[in-house]
Amino acid sequence: MQDAPEQPQLYLITPPELEPATFADTLARVLDAHATACVRLALSTHDEDKLSRAADTLRVVTDARDVALVIADHTLLAERLGLDGVHLSDAARSVRHARKVLGADAIVGSYCAGSRHDGMSAGEAGADYAAFGPVQATALYDGEIAEADLFKWWSEVIEVPCVAEGQLDQAMIEKLAPMTDFFGIGDEIWGQDDPVAALTALWSAVG
Repeated sequence: MQDAPEQPQLYLITPPELEPATFADTLARVLDAHATACVRLALSTHDEDKLSRAADTLRVVTDARDVALVIADHTLLAERLGLDGVHLSDAARSVRHARKVLGADAIVGSYCAGSRHDGMSAGEAGADYAAFGPVQATALYDGEIAEADLFKWWSEVIEVPCVAEGQLDQAMIEKLAPMTDFFGIGDEIWGQDDPVAALTALWSAVG
């Protein structure tokens, strides 16, 4: 996962539950259709065997396409499995520990919801990117959101790349494209009959 160019890059987030072999085929089709910087394995389970099997299966797909694979929150598992890094959901609290465990070359990302302060703290602690979101409220979510002003300010002031994720649609992608380095897309496409077509429609809003 390299520093972003002027145009935002794609960052895929897996569903919280998946059947590894079936999802690997779907992921391969998506990666073949759209250039992708990184895939995040973001399962809801804490079963080490299930996480390991999923990671090993998906890594065959991502390695063949030179796409980074990170895992959500499980730093020690990322090290043991030899993954490209970890995505942390506790803002800046675990960044230094993850960096120490995984080393300077690993990807360490930090989810910071809608907080500038958490994002800056994560960057100062050594995070490679700060992820902000969700980017808008829905009927099922009316909590804190990451406003467009946050992305605008971040892009003007902070050098650490940022990821926009959560509740993305074409309008929000088009709006945020000039202000973000990566778009984290997951639920928006995996539940559709054709994830490739769904992503193609969403990604048409970029540049």
